Amino acid sequence: MSDNKAMAKLLFPNITALPKDYEEKYPPRNLKEGAIVTRFAPSPTGFLHFGGLFAGFIGRTAAKSTDGVFYLRIEDTDKKREVENGAELIIKGLNDFGIEIDEGVVSQTEEKGIYGPYTQSKRTEIYQAFVKDLVEKGLAYPCFMTEDEIAKIRQVQEAKKELPGIYGEYAKYRSITVEEAKKLISEGREYVVRLNSPGKVGGRIKFKDMIKGEIEMDENILDVVLLKKDGTPTYHFAHAVDDHLMRTTHVIRGDEWISSVPIHLQLFWVCGFKNVKYAHISPIMKEEDGSKRKLSKRKDPEAAVSYYEEMGYPKGAVWEYLLTLANSNYEEWRACNKDASPDDFKFSFSKMSKAGALFDLVKFNDISKNYISTLDAEEVYSLTLDWAKDNNQKLYDLLSDDEKYATSIFAIERGNKKPRKDIAKWSDVEGYISYFYNELWDNNRSYADNLTKDAIKEILLKYREVYTVDIDADNWFPAVKEMAVELGYAGAPKEYKKNPDAYKGHVGDVAGVIRVAVTGRTNTPDLYEIMQVLGYDEVMRRLDEAIETL
Repeated sequence: MSDNKAMAKLLFPNITALPKDYEEKYPPRNLKEGAIVTRFAPSPTGFLHFGGLFAGFIGRTAAKSTDGVFYLRIEDTDKKREVENGAELIIKGLNDFGIEIDEGVVSQTEEKGIYGPYTQSKRTEIYQAFVKDLVEKGLAYPCFMTEDEIAKIRQVQEAKKELPGIYGEYAKYRSITVEEAKKLISEGREYVVRLNSPGKVGGRIKFKDMIKGEIEMDENILDVVLLKKDGTPTYHFAHAVDDHLMRTTHVIRGDEWISSVPIHLQLFWVCGFKNVKYAHISPIMKEEDGSKRKLSKRKDPEAAVSYYEEMGYPKGAVWEYLLTLANSNYEEWRACNKDASPDDFKFSFSKMSKAGALFDLVKFNDISKNYISTLDAEEVYSLTLDWAKDNNQKLYDLLSDDEKYATSIFAIERGNKKPRKDIAKWSDVEGYISYFYNELWDNNRSYADNLTKDAIKEILLKYREVYTVDIDADNWFPAVKEMAVELGYAGAPKEYKKNPDAYKGHVGDVAGVIRVAVTGRTNTPDLYEIMQVLGYDEVMRRLDEAIETL
């Protein structure tokens, strides 16, 4: 038995599976040429960040556009940073916005797909089998350095202004014998398993990033840790093994990982794996005081994906906005394809921003308003109700008490050529519909100050006489105009402007008084439709109430 094989047997006495066994268990996927297989692979260390949602969305979009596969892998090897229910929070964040996976982790206890387990803590034996193989080939070794030894080495390297890390002369256990290792293990010494890096000082690597373009970097010379003291893998090694065995074609992730590419490409090479393609996404930026900064978990509530669910942004609107961030030509495409599904858009990595897309909450709200304006009343009712069930019990109770009435409210000025765009998110709905429910309306009426109380009262008393529920939409405003003229108001603003001394005001003033009396607002959707929904009795009650308060 060679020394390398003896070392491998010493370190991994219980590992009998070979890399080829896993190659057979996880065969190449039977997909069409050009199909993208990619993953969203977060660590369960906290809430899902908007940048994470964006990366997951890009992965899903890229896979969908090529009839490929998008899967969710949970990278939970760093147990110190893991938070309780971290995986569930990530899964919920994706589900809330319709980012569906083809394979992977479905819940804390469920997975789907034949390339699992998709949770790294359940794959320890797989990683150990590949590390054992590297040890047998002389490409990995046990390292018994203590933290103090490593710290001292770092101090020396800093003083000499050398690359920090374990390599070359600092890799004191590279040539350890089996006997030496056996002795140290028997003494209870802890160890990690390091890569015996084949990298050379001054060596360079080149790779093409799908977003950034051609990148050239120093090749890796560090003996990076493959397995930690507890036998679990580091991110670097698990990434290489998993992406190979799960037959990933493209790794889409934040550009903070570009510095790790030399390590990852080297790991693919020493393990005999085919390289994946990388697409590194620049961080989402935010404009502040004339300059740009990264969207911050600490400073910006909109950085957490939970914010959008709590505020009630519909997933369709989130998708529209994510696509505007993803590809610079999406807005032009949408303008020419107003009724098309977002899935019909031809996504391209080359159209992604190299510098980082700019997050604009005002623009996002505009996009969301536009999206909601395209939905029919039944959809708005259903989606608002779903949101209110978990976020606004009072609103939920009112809406669910009378579905027909609530739906008729949402139908006002909806479905026409220029639908109103008052709602950006479901949390806006309570305020938007408040005057339809006495439980929500505060009965506060603030009239324009160009008319006296007596003039306002005169208008309301007269309108109370002429208002009828039977009048149709085409004749409603002419009837108001006729009443206005009778009371001494101009029949049109232009008439009043020409000769203001001849009139008390114009028909717009008269309609405005009626609007405030009935709704408490100076700006609303079509007043005729509002009164039709409220019903004759309620309109008369409000007119009487308004007259009484004057």
